Amino acid sequence: MEDRSCGSDGDSEINEERSNNPVNTPSYVQFHHLPNLDGYTRHTIGLAAYKMAGPLRTRRRTPPRALTRRLLRRVTTTRLRRRFAVAPGPSGALFLLFFLSIDRIFFSRVCSETAGGLPGLLLTLSGIGHEVKIWGPKDLNYLAAAMQHFISDNLMEQFDWPGRVHDSNGDANSTSQKIDDHHILLNNGFVKISAIVLQPSQPESDVSGKNPVSSSVIYICELQEIKRKFDAQKADSLGLKCGPKRGKLQGGEPVQSDLLDIMIHPDDVLGPSVPGPIVLLIDCPTQLHLQELLSVQSFSRYYADTAENVPNSSKNVNCVIHLSPAHVTKTDDYQIWMSRFGAAQHIMAGHEMKNIEVPILKASAEMGIRLNYLCPQFFPAPRFWSLQDWKRTPSGLKTQNVDLATRVCEPILAENFLKFQLRPHRNLGLDRSCLPNLTSPQEIIHELQSKKQKIMETSGEKACVQANVVVTKRPRLNRSALPDCMEGINREVMEIVILGTGSSQPSMYRNVSSIFLNLFSKGSLLLDCGEATLGQLKRRFGIEGADEVVRSLRCIWISHIHADHHTGLARILAQRRDLLKGIPHDPLIVIGPVQLKDYLDAYQRLEHLDMQFLDCEHTKESHTIVESLKKVLLEAGLETLISVPVEHCEPAYGVVLKAANRVNRVGKMIPGWKLVYSGDTRPCHELILASEGATVLIHEATFEDELLDEAKAKNHSTFSEALGVGDLCGAYRVILTHFSQRYPKLPKFDENKLPDYACVAFDLMSVNLADLLDLRSVMENLKPLFLDEEK
Repeated sequence: MEDRSCGSDGDSEINEERSNNPVNTPSYVQFHHLPNLDGYTRHTIGLAAYKMAGPLRTRRRTPPRALTRRLLRRVTTTRLRRRFAVAPGPSGALFLLFFLSIDRIFFSRVCSETAGGLPGLLLTLSGIGHEVKIWGPKDLNYLAAAMQHFISDNLMEQFDWPGRVHDSNGDANSTSQKIDDHHILLNNGFVKISAIVLQPSQPESDVSGKNPVSSSVIYICELQEIKRKFDAQKADSLGLKCGPKRGKLQGGEPVQSDLLDIMIHPDDVLGPSVPGPIVLLIDCPTQLHLQELLSVQSFSRYYADTAENVPNSSKNVNCVIHLSPAHVTKTDDYQIWMSRFGAAQHIMAGHEMKNIEVPILKASAEMGIRLNYLCPQFFPAPRFWSLQDWKRTPSGLKTQNVDLATRVCEPILAENFLKFQLRPHRNLGLDRSCLPNLTSPQEIIHELQSKKQKIMETSGEKACVQANVVVTKRPRLNRSALPDCMEGINREVMEIVILGTGSSQPSMYRNVSSIFLNLFSKGSLLLDCGEATLGQLKRRFGIEGADEVVRSLRCIWISHIHADHHTGLARILAQRRDLLKGIPHDPLIVIGPVQLKDYLDAYQRLEHLDMQFLDCEHTKESHTIVESLKKVLLEAGLETLISVPVEHCEPAYGVVLKAANRVNRVGKMIPGWKLVYSGDTRPCHELILASEGATVLIHEATFEDELLDEAKAKNHSTFSEALGVGDLCGAYRVILTHFSQRYPKLPKFDENKLPDYACVAFDLMSVNLADLLDLRSVMENLKPLFLDEEK
């Protein structure tokens, strides 16, 4: 597995004027609403507090954990103060500009929906030697214990929760301080962050009945007040010379005038102080949490309509960010509670559909549209809403209570990259300057068409140059004839959807490993399940289509314990559990290495995942198929599923899937197709033997040929080595995947060495079994798109 210390390109633009605030006070403070790149219904709120040492401009928005070394070098020239993140989304959607400055993360809840991206984030931060403090409900200890099965660092030292007490050795002391029902988590003289824990008193179990409802944490962020401004002109008129006396007045002490026989008091020369802004982050996932919220007495100091809120103790809330789902926020009780904050702005950031389907990573979305335009047979159109549908999205909360509608300020639907600025005070309020500019597919296609002539001319020039050059091409096997298994094949047999084609960590154009096998009426399978797998399914099939895909899953197979191959698993399992609530069904079979079972067992103390685990060792060819797997294979129309040990970490596996034989209309027996997926491996003799006669071989090709030594050191394959495996086993078609993220769009290879039976995979590439003969044309069709890469 590759080092996760750095990724690809970044994108955001900042150019703020310098402030006259003291050096120890950040001059630029914002709450960011960060996009959830998995396409889930959960979002990330980031609090940024930093002092600018000068303007910093970059051109492209940073994808999750993907900052370039160039950007990192520039960040070191900026004097950073603090960066906090609240409720990270499952994709690790913490792609803040100043990545290295994240030092605290606050979770409102802990489950696959909110914490699915945390393992990848911690791996990346660990790779660059950076640690963060992680706050949340007490359930965090279950998550930390589970992650220790594949993250070697001592995570428990980084995790904390309100009310944590000393263990027997006195090592687990919480750094929080409790006042009333508030736990003070941070108070550094500039910002105070406190927490209120909502733990419903009534039991509410999840669909399995095994886990009670978890607690939720509300966060209150209060900035220090802006101190009273010293009026130098007034001091001059009172006969006070420049000197230490002015400092005493600013400190609250009266002084004698230098020129007049009077005492000067602070009120004589100091203007009024400005209260620091206050932001609340509310997460009420259920009605039980709401009842607990309504009973919190200490909120009275923040209400604008209570008699207890006397002038000397009143605290005006500027912004309330709601992470609660719509079925809670639309209730009368919740809206009455919202109305008690007076003129505070309410941002609904919990479950906004438009933020799920509107593409945020513009370059990635444009790539999908270009691929679809050039090769629609293998790249279906991305399933995003049209701009017209997006504009029709309703705003605000709808309520049948007319009186409430007049009392509650019109809420603001959160949008990706929406900011609420807290400092400088003159800019207090919403900032929409960084909202993404949406580009229609028609605009992108028009741009591509305008370049087509130039591309073809360039291609023609290259052809002329190469006409006089002797080119040694790779020997091409005779694979133009269809294999027997494809006789009379139709489009409802099997389709391969490659959800992620990158290694180590997500980047702008390539997500991490996951392959979806669509068996249509017979169900589906997943081979590996890296982070953001659910999001990729939603990009490919749409929201409702992805739900159908998750419902149809028969089995998930995981090759090895490296995080880029399984950290999307818990979210998929939890989604399936929720979708099948109340419907009779069997637990989903998960096949993987034994370390994965340890992780899943530990994780299920946090939430039940409704699955049955099988060790890959028990699915090797030498073992008898267990009855539960035999049933799944029969329903899926598969004859065998065999795990093959490969050369990577210990243990690691490839997999061989063989479809059952079928009889055609005239009674002839047609052999079933055979698909082989290598997982991560060096060229491996066992896998070559198991792959003999494969219809499709999907093999990793992490490195270019020039990096053979690195490939050997990390137990990966080079481009030519992967093709060599395809030659030795006689695979009809070879699909190369799992490319190093150093190749953002196209891996580096000699196109003359690519045989016509092989192709390079791209994210969301869909290969129907009936189209295998045409697969050899993919690279030729896409060649114009990557001419710039060859320069």
